[in-house]
Amino acid sequence: MKPEDKKKVVEDLHTRAQKAKFAVLTDFRGLNVAATNDLRISLRKASAEYQVVKNTLMALAIEGTKLEVLKDHLTGPCAVCMAYEDPVQPAKALTEFAKISKTFEIRIGVLDGKLVDLAGLKALADLPPREVLLGQVAGTLNAIPTGLVRVLAAVPRQLLYALKAVQEQKEAA
Repeated sequence: MKPEDKKKVVEDLHTRAQKAKFAVLTDFRGLNVAATNDLRISLRKASAEYQVVKNTLMALAIEGTKLEVLKDHLTGPCAVCMAYEDPVQPAKALTEFAKISKTFEIRIGVLDGKLVDLAGLKALADLPPREVLLGQVAGTLNAIPTGLVRVLAAVPRQLLYALKAVQEQKEAA
């Protein structure tokens, strides 16, 4: 590769690394082209990109970004998955592909500048989609005032029942 081409690759990777909220390093050894393309397609559907990169170029590209913590993990053949929005869907796609493929290996991830190990990535993949989580939060927020209104309405209702009971006792006597 010519030095000009390397410079362009580094600049492109640096731009994408600055925008990325989530990234995962993987070991792609043993994957054929068809399997790699399937992975790329599933990650594209999850709003993520997957690229095989040279470690030296990647190390240069991630300097000064949130992904810089990956520098120590750039050993051996690497490919990187970068997501710019929701990290849950790409994590799901990667873990599902890792279950299917016997040779594909997830190494480590980064979420907002913090390293995430394999167990953390699996936990992230087990989360429901963003829309479901927002619905659960909205339901919880709606339940709090509803419960408060019920509790506050119960006080006068109980007083009314007590007064009604006293009235019935006086009428009976």
